Amino acid sequence: MNRPLALDRIRVVLSRTSHPGNIGAAARAMKTMGLRDLWLVAPESFPDEVATARASGAVDVLESARVVGTLQEALADTVFSAALTARRRELSLPRMQARDAARELVGRSTDGIVALVFGNETSGMTNEEVGLCSLPVTIPTDPDFSSLNLGAAVQVLSYELRMAALGEAAAAPADAQAEPATHADFEGFMAHLERVVTASGFHDPANPKRLLPRMRRLFNRVRLEKEEVAILRGMLTTFETPKRRG
Repeated sequence: MNRPLALDRIRVVLSRTSHPGNIGAAARAMKTMGLRDLWLVAPESFPDEVATARASGAVDVLESARVVGTLQEALADTVFSAALTARRRELSLPRMQARDAARELVGRSTDGIVALVFGNETSGMTNEEVGLCSLPVTIPTDPDFSSLNLGAAVQVLSYELRMAALGEAAAAPADAQAEPATHADFEGFMAHLERVVTASGFHDPANPKRLLPRMRRLFNRVRLEKEEVAILRGMLTTFETPKRRG
């Protein structure tokens, strides 16, 4: 069976991994399902002999892995991202179960690079990290024993991604699609928006409460296109420009 091309556009991101063995286990889990693109955000130890030993046949995935300092860097060129999180978060979008999320990621991969993000083994993903992603994802484990180690979680999602890619979700859409905004486009817009609402007095940085997280959730739900971001930023620029008196 041929390897689905959709898998080439799926990036696995491990954020702040504390044990190198888990990196190796994740690489092995990825390779068994045809995934190759591994990014590491501020790992505690990498490269590491323990990671190499645990990879067991997937050393090539480790050797090609990209190491970056922030999750922003890992997501900059992506058009969609999903964050694995077991906790309910008040200001995040509704969580999607792994199987449905895999279909969503594969479908979005027709527009560009998509990412699946895993957090630290002990603390998971922070609220800020989840907020940077387009979609929260959960694995429907038994509530009486819901603990999954990192390698196992990567294996479950990698399997679901492969099955989705082999199915009809991997088919390209019949109609031409507008170019989606990348993560970098979206973050540039959010920074611009924060600057404008702060300058206008609508947002008080000393008393931020939940305004900006709610606005981020709103625009994440919309799934902005690149042209739409340009329109919105043009509008914000107009608000920043003083009107000339006639």
